[in-house]
Amino acid sequence: MPFYGINKQAPAFRSLLTLKMAVNVCAVAGVLVAPYVIAQENDHHGRHGEHSAAEQHGDNPAVAAYQAASDRMHEDMAMALTGNPDVDFAQGMIPHHEGAIAMAEIVLEYGEDDEIRQLAEEIIAAQEDEIAFLKEWLARKKD
Repeated sequence: MPFYGINKQAPAFRSLLTLKMAVNVCAVAGVLVAPYVIAQENDHHGRHGEHSAAEQHGDNPAVAAYQAASDRMHEDMAMALTGNPDVDFAQGMIPHHEGAIAMAEIVLEYGEDDEIRQLAEEIIAAQEDEIAFLKEWLARKKD
């Protein structure tokens, strides 16, 4: 039985493709839905959970930095949707990637594990490239 036109690939490869597609669909759904869920939750209960987490860790500067980065990302992701799924995706992914960069910069400042620090550097480079692409794509769509 063909799988998206790929009928000669090994079953494990097809399963991997299915898994990757499922992960991508979930990521897109999360990016588009999360700001509204968070906004609704904040309207009803405030940000009590976030404050208690910060209070629980006292004066830990890494916790404060992560909290500020998370707040900024979620605020920026709470955008008005255009009705165009491509544009909405691109607009939502920019602050999402900026949040990833902020988190990576925090771990570079405060983290100690060499593997995680290397991953953070790779994430920064990849996310910067993707942000540049998304901004260029959005600019072309506005013309």
